[in-house]
Amino acid sequence: MATLILVRHGRSTANTAGVLAGWTPGVHLDERGAAQAAALPQRLAGVPLAAAVTSPLERCLQTLRPLLDARPGLALHTEERIGECHYGDWSGRKLAELADEPLMEVVQHHPSAAAFPGGESMRAMQARAVEAVRDWNARIESEHGEDATYVMCSHGDIIKSVVADALGMHLDVFQRIHVEPCSVTAIRYTRTRPFLLRLGDTGDFGSLVPRGNAGEGGADSGDAVVGGGAGAP
Repeated sequence: MATLILVRHGRSTANTAGVLAGWTPGVHLDERGAAQAAALPQRLAGVPLAAAVTSPLERCLQTLRPLLDARPGLALHTEERIGECHYGDWSGRKLAELADEPLMEVVQHHPSAAAFPGGESMRAMQARAVEAVRDWNARIESEHGEDATYVMCSHGDIIKSVVADALGMHLDVFQRIHVEPCSVTAIRYTRTRPFLLRLGDTGDFGSLVPRGNAGEGGADSGDAVVGGGAGAP
């Protein structure tokens, strides 16, 4: 079956502001995010791509734009099911203040039981994203052959949930996965099982340098960053 290249969108203005964007309109790449997107065509230069699929949100469309400009014949498809988690009443709020919400402990340690007020559950988020990947795998293989590779630009929690499914991990463990802005994750799907080929690859080891507790969660604080975070400074 197809090989899927998952790209998390580049760093956004919400990431740097420490805000949980969700589906809030008008969230764009910041200066660094635009530079990350500009570097994507070279990073994927040796990979033949059958198609590009994107979340409908602006930050994902902006991330793929340089790649599409570099490959004029590459078809772009919009897929609602890989859009960001619907965080409901949490959307647009500061991650620092959300850390004090009782629900955050559930999001961190028992995400399969977490449902955002006025939004969706994390189970529903994963289910729609995995369903979209399965559907696109079948479509790409049907149209381009079983060795085809395609790129999909989405969001941190969406990509983490797809990786968890590919690894046979329960959703309650998915917070152990981290993907940086504009990182590349590759999964090769076969008839009997998926293989994780790359995870959160940026080609930059700066993100491994301890940063201390920046107040928005992450490996140094012991909590995962809901929404994915801003990445290395």
